[in-house]
Amino acid sequence: MSAAVTVRVPAKVNVQLAVGPARPDGFHDLANVFLAVGLYDEVTAAPADELRVTCEGPGSDQVPLDRTNLAARAAELLAARHGIAPDVHLHIAKDIPVAGGMAGGSADGAAALVACDALWGTHATRAELLDLCAELGSDVPFSLVGGAALGTGRGERLAPLEVGGTFHWVFAVADGGLSTPAVYREFDRLTPDAPAPKASPALLDALREGDAEALAATVTNDLQPAALSLFPRLRDTLAAGTAAGALAALVSGSGPTTAFLTADAAAARTVADALTASGTCRTARVATSPAQGARTI
Repeated sequence: MSAAVTVRVPAKVNVQLAVGPARPDGFHDLANVFLAVGLYDEVTAAPADELRVTCEGPGSDQVPLDRTNLAARAAELLAARHGIAPDVHLHIAKDIPVAGGMAGGSADGAAALVACDALWGTHATRAELLDLCAELGSDVPFSLVGGAALGTGRGERLAPLEVGGTFHWVFAVADGGLSTPAVYREFDRLTPDAPAPKASPALLDALREGDAEALAATVTNDLQPAALSLFPRLRDTLAAGTAAGALAALVSGSGPTTAFLTADAAAARTVADALTASGTCRTARVATSPAQGARTI
């Protein structure tokens, strides 16, 4: 067994989240265009006599420290696959907004898999890690891969996408959280006849060309009306970012974090300052995309 291993893993934004009707298993078919962004959690795996999870950073008081935590579940899953005890201390340093629609919990699960694999010397293949990620949750495989990808099925089947440049973002962190299952239930109520989801060719072209204005014209989130229905104050945040010059404003995933695409780094700083001054959010964070997936540091 090696010494402690630390893995850094990025947040994500969905530049397109097309949602189909509920399936018999309760999930929804998606056309989910993921873009990894440079806000990171770090998960450190260290030798221990039993499985233990600790956490620090913004929102850490909201992170479960029992075996419902995705990092803990990841350790148990990998250990079971290789017939060993899941004895590890997992320490999570949070910087991805908690319960914010940016896949922070999924990121921690992916990071824990990579860290425990290195710590225990289980030598899992990339395909095995992705299989375990998909078992953990729909967003976890992308947290492992990073970059940009189209997720289909419930989001776990990934096809890498080409990105032709750097995109500049501002993320406004809301006061309060939203339950992803509650947002999907509200989506089902508001959209009883949702069509089959399809990726937008224009959006994929904009990503490939690195064209921020073209991307801004094509970003969509089918969960946004449901998120706004449950958390109406987000409308004020979206309006404040748009008034400050953002090219596009949308709810990130199931929310309540809101995402603002800007023309460049200077515009991102202007939008972030305006959002902070507006009083419509707790804080605003600047980041770029794409970002690398889970990697040992």
